[in-house]
Amino acid sequence: MAESPLFLLSNEVARLLRYKDLIPRLEETLAKFSTRDPAEVIQPLRTTLLLQKLNGNFAVMPSYMENDGILCTKLLSCYKREKGSTLPALQATVVLLDPAIGNLKAVMEGNVITCMRTAAVSAISAKLLMSPHAEVLAILGTGQQALSHYSVFTETFSFKEVRVWGHTKQGTERFQSSVSGPVNVCDSAEMAVKGADVIVTVTSSSEPVLFGQWVKPGAHVAAVGACNETSRELDDVLMKEAVIYTDCREGAMTESGDIILSGAEVFAELGEVINGKKAALREKTTVFKSLGMGVEDAVSAKLVFDRWKASQAV
Repeated sequence: MAESPLFLLSNEVARLLRYKDLIPRLEETLAKFSTRDPAEVIQPLRTTLLLQKLNGNFAVMPSYMENDGILCTKLLSCYKREKGSTLPALQATVVLLDPAIGNLKAVMEGNVITCMRTAAVSAISAKLLMSPHAEVLAILGTGQQALSHYSVFTETFSFKEVRVWGHTKQGTERFQSSVSGPVNVCDSAEMAVKGADVIVTVTSSSEPVLFGQWVKPGAHVAAVGACNETSRELDDVLMKEAVIYTDCREGAMTESGDIILSGAEVFAELGEVINGKKAALREKTTVFKSLGMGVEDAVSAKLVFDRWKASQAV
């Protein structure tokens, strides 16, 4: 008989999920994904429904890892809220199933998983592609993804300076009060990124906020926002001059406005670099265009589930 499903809220997920466990697991998973071996990973592109009257969309992100015994899907609702709205812009739920039986194993609040696995993959991109002498990190954006990126980048790397820029003073002040380490608040995006070795863009903008003329040659950019085919964070100059990496080539060519609208070519997936199939061109200006994958949610949820089970056995 199947056990009763586990239900975990955000505070419990946050308690159980750790970057030191998550990053190596995601590196392994990205490598498996890029082999396109169905025994390792089966993951279709996400299916999205337009919620036109609500100014949003609903996405389903299933994945199956046969050798790892993981069957999972994420349910994701995204909305473009009016300025000043107190309603959340994103709501995620991750559902973990037993692949042998098909029964429900766990339902987890998915916002923490989404933030942490996205930031962890950005950190993997920096580990692979940034200069070994990187000293300055710039973050454009001040929301939850900005906070998760600050956490993992400062935990994983040793930057001498971290800069942040946001659209609003309120958002910047909230960000500054939420982090534990030093941050230099900048008055403009240009000021934040000039001379930076690593740049993270985590904005809700639909128009470019980062321009190639500002970017230091040899810098690495992790572009996380603009996750649909009509939105941009990066301008044509940067997209055409940089070497472009992504998590999933098909997803990027279908969903990324930065890639589609600029006509830029994807050089490699991160998994291809990890597998040694493509080069990590650290000496070049590089862009990692992050779209996020269901398999990233799946392995994150499995880590949470396994840690919860282990805690109950003590």
